Amino acid sequence: MNTVALIGAQWGDEGKGKIIDILAQDADYVVRATGGSNAGHTVVSGGNTYKLHLIPSGILYPDTINIIGNGVVLDPKVVLEEMDALGALGVKFDTLKIDLRAHVVMPYHKEFDELAEKAKGKNAIGTTKRGIGPCYADKCDRIGIRFVDLLQPEVFASKLKTNLELKNKIITAVYGGKALDYKSIYNEYCGYAKRLEKFACDTGVMVYDAIKAGKRVVFEGAQGTLLDIDSGTYPFVTSSHPISGGFCAGAGIGPTAIKEVLGIAKSYTTRVGAGPFPTELNDEVGRHLLNVGHEFGTTTGRARRCGWLDTVILRLAARINGLTSLAINKLDTLSGLKKLKIATHYMLDGKKTDSFPADISMLEHCVPVYEEFDGWSDDISTCRTFEELPAAAQNYIKAIEQLTDTPVSMIGVGPDRDQNIVRTGNK
Repeated sequence: MNTVALIGAQWGDEGKGKIIDILAQDADYVVRATGGSNAGHTVVSGGNTYKLHLIPSGILYPDTINIIGNGVVLDPKVVLEEMDALGALGVKFDTLKIDLRAHVVMPYHKEFDELAEKAKGKNAIGTTKRGIGPCYADKCDRIGIRFVDLLQPEVFASKLKTNLELKNKIITAVYGGKALDYKSIYNEYCGYAKRLEKFACDTGVMVYDAIKAGKRVVFEGAQGTLLDIDSGTYPFVTSSHPISGGFCAGAGIGPTAIKEVLGIAKSYTTRVGAGPFPTELNDEVGRHLLNVGHEFGTTTGRARRCGWLDTVILRLAARINGLTSLAINKLDTLSGLKKLKIATHYMLDGKKTDSFPADISMLEHCVPVYEEFDGWSDDISTCRTFEELPAAAQNYIKAIEQLTDTPVSMIGVGPDRDQNIVRTGNK
């Protein structure tokens, strides 16, 4: 198939960057269409580690067109900092395109994020405080500033002045914060616009034409299904749609344009921030997953919460995203554990449930029911075929397929791009 969407099938941090990088090698276009700089991908290649937040992973390949779509909230400061860091490693940006309709993260969005989170106290959601939610809120309130506005000084000046008058009243009167200065923001962002204007484009048309021409297009997912604003663990979610349907709105294409949907998941489960987590482990096994798996966020550096694999979550991801296959990452992290567990369903008030509850207060009372598997002690980092894996590891993967009714087409056995098993006939 010429079009494939890569989706986080858990709470994000599933190792999407590695899988995207693998597919980007053969892609004509890589499209980022949801989220903002609160997401992060780490790609290890050629002895270098590349940390990507807004720039698509295909930027590492000079012949691949890289698109930041209209559904992304664009922080121009972060984009430029990222470009400077990548440029120091020899990366070029001739193929980068930014959609004119993308909304821009402003300083008052970050200020709101910080102040609102602080005001919530113990009820804080655990955001990255990068202004993502407030920016999407302004987008829905129809007062947002788009990239196309930023490129027109008079339009930008008018919208910034109007917005800042309102935002400063809220910052000072409601939160007791300090008012932001119009002139300094205007000058700063006009400077960003001058550096970024050459990348401006109507990317929706570009993606549509590429698909019609039979080009290979990879839609790069950010975050994960359980952080979806509608279907995730609300309110402990992000402010956009990091699911396959989000690519339609965020990239300007229809649902029939996406032919394959690859769900990325770890061989266990992690999440960052607050919110319910049924299979969380606060014991020696949890510490093993944290330390051996190097479970610290690309964007924040925060330690991730770790737990056993939860197939209730994966079945939700399969349904919502229309998954055609799964990629299971970090199977090597489980090496050395004598026994492994997979959550097959939950018990809630003495009753079995196979589906993920909508109400998080119910989720907090769900008790996972596990199926136990033998572990393995072998170093699997050099395995390149399914048959090379220990029998116990093969059985673990087969159980995931059975419990999710979804084939596993890729298996990650280490951080580097070549530490990967591809099962070409398993889609």
